[in-house]
Amino acid sequence: MSRQKVFVLLRALRVNQWIKNLVVFTAIIFSGTLFIKEAFLQSVYAFFIFCLLSSTSYVLNDIVDYSYDKKHPIKKFRPIAAGKITIPEATFIVFILTLISLIASLFFSLPFFFLSLIFILLHFFYSLYLKRQTVIDIFTISISFMIRTLAGEIATGYHIPIWLLYTIFFGSLFIASVKRHAEMVVHGSETRSSLGYYKEHLLDFFTNTFATGTILAYAFFTYVDKPPQIKTLFSETISQLFPLFEIRRWMMVTIPLVVYGISRYAQLLYEKEEGERPEKIVTTDRPLIFTIFLWGLIVIGIIYVF
Repeated sequence: MSRQKVFVLLRALRVNQWIKNLVVFTAIIFSGTLFIKEAFLQSVYAFFIFCLLSSTSYVLNDIVDYSYDKKHPIKKFRPIAAGKITIPEATFIVFILTLISLIASLFFSLPFFFLSLIFILLHFFYSLYLKRQTVIDIFTISISFMIRTLAGEIATGYHIPIWLLYTIFFGSLFIASVKRHAEMVVHGSETRSSLGYYKEHLLDFFTNTFATGTILAYAFFTYVDKPPQIKTLFSETISQLFPLFEIRRWMMVTIPLVVYGISRYAQLLYEKEEGERPEKIVTTDRPLIFTIFLWGLIVIGIIYVF
């Protein structure tokens, strides 16, 4: 296979969107087991399985959306819409990836296999039917993120706090509603039939509601669920110098970063209309990248250092 063909295949698999599957690591990050080798390797294995499953759904979606993508100013350059990968070739890719990913998940564990099967069936139904159903399409995207998150819990056996799950639920609903808003404003219903049933003020309502839900759920998480206490040389020194340090709910200091991150994301939607490709925003917008980095640094510091 030539280098150019490999590049085309990687574009069809949308490797740049594998970043969404990083939520698989939620369980080990917030349970304090990120640096435990076995748990980390299990999460990495689960991550790559869901990357394959996600790519399978992307290729199927591009097959189903072939006629719509050809009219889209950006999506028309995707390999299937552009004719660089034929429909029969794409269908074969879907079959092979589905087979490989499900067999790999079965070797992991039976519960993980069933969760993987539910994930791919959900995406198949989404591509064929659910994405044309107003509101249901947004909730399907959110459920997809929830399954990814639960996959990390099933893979490692470490519990995810309920308010953190709610944060991911509302956060993914927020991102999905922003995406639909951007698609409707920029392209209208020509490139997605379900957009014809949305109204801009309805999507504004969804965006506001889900953003508020995300912030509230995260605030509850930081207050209700104390981070695991990991004993390190630094943490023992801190506890001796400041006996009450550990009982304070330090995770709450990250709330302003989450509020700013959501606000910045909304700003990019309303000022620049860039919400159509969330993976591009997260990886290219400097203020948002810095906010995510700082948030991650503080979270790791609170859980694993202090």
